[in-house]
Amino acid sequence: MTKLTYKVSYYVLYALFAAIIVVLCLFYFGGDATGSAVVMGVDPDMWQPANTNALLYLIYALLAVAVAATAIAAIAQFSMALKDNPVKALKSLIGIFALAAVLFVSWILGSDQPLNIQGYEGADNVPFWLKITDMLIYTIYFLLGATVVAILVSSIWKKLS
Repeated sequence: MTKLTYKVSYYVLYALFAAIIVVLCLFYFGGDATGSAVVMGVDPDMWQPANTNALLYLIYALLAVAVAATAIAAIAQFSMALKDNPVKALKSLIGIFALAAVLFVSWILGSDQPLNIQGYEGADNVPFWLKITDMLIYTIYFLLGATVVAILVSSIWKKLS
């Protein structure tokens, strides 16, 4: 079973590499955008690749696959651990609840004041997206700080042991 899993992941990895290389070649060597693909309001001297949408869709697809694979693996691991050791499995949910708490607190801390952006006429300068942006920025700050603290504590712990 392990050998089969290895072979499947091996071929999937190289298939993804091939797709990424093809889309990057389309993006970089596919020429200039024409017609409706040209973004209005951008300096006409700036290069606008013709296949930007293909690159963006590939990124969205890879992100969706990564999130789905992570969720499926976490659920499978939790269900197997629940059979073997229910207490340990329930303790593993503490991290998920902690992340949910961090996201909730950072959502509360986020500002919903519209930004004064000169020349921007888009529809995304609204309270919901402003709070989402602040939430993600605060969460990144918190996780970065927690990582630095964990590195320091683990190195001190290792020296003391």
